[in-house]
Amino acid sequence: MKLESNFRRLAILLGLLATVHGLAWSQMQNACALSGDATVSAVDVQQAINMALGLTTCNTNIDGADVCNVVVVQRVIDAALGEGCVTNHWVSLTWTASTSSNVAGYNVYRATASTGPFTKMNSSPMNSTSALDNTVVPGQTYYYVATAVNTSGVESAYSSPPVQAVVPSP
Repeated sequence: MKLESNFRRLAILLGLLATVHGLAWSQMQNACALSGDATVSAVDVQQAINMALGLTTCNTNIDGADVCNVVVVQRVIDAALGEGCVTNHWVSLTWTASTSSNVAGYNVYRATASTGPFTKMNSSPMNSTSALDNTVVPGQTYYYVATAVNTSGVESAYSSPPVQAVVPSP
C-alpha cells in the first residue's frame, strides 16, 4: 500500500506496510517445529534449549522475533507433549524512506479505528524505516499511520489512508 504524507509533499512517499506475525499453532505451520518439519519432537526441544543457552543461533518466532529464552523452551516442550504451540503476535511496519534532505526521522501512530484517534508509538522521531509493535492483542484490529519530521521538528500530516493490521486470535 502506498501512503502519501503531504509535508510540503517533501517527496515523501511513505509506502507503509503492516505485516502481522506470530500465527497461532493451528495455522499453516507449527512455529515450535524448529527442525523444519511439521511435527514437534525432542529434537525441537533440544534445539530450543541450545538457542536459549546461546549454543546455536536464535531464529524463532515463538515469543517474538529472534527471542530465545525459558518461555520459548517451555512452549516447545508443551507443543511436543501435544498441547499446541502458543505464539505471541506482533506487527511489523516498514515504509520507504523520504528522499527529502531535511527529514530528521519518522513517527508512527496506532489506533483501533481507521478514523483514530491515533496514539504516537515512539517517544522521539526514529531514523529507521521500520518499527515493531509487540503490544498488540490477539483478535484486535489496528490502524497505523506515519509522519515525517524535518530537522526543525515540524511534523508532516498523517500518511493516508491508514494501514490495517488484523491480529489473529489466539
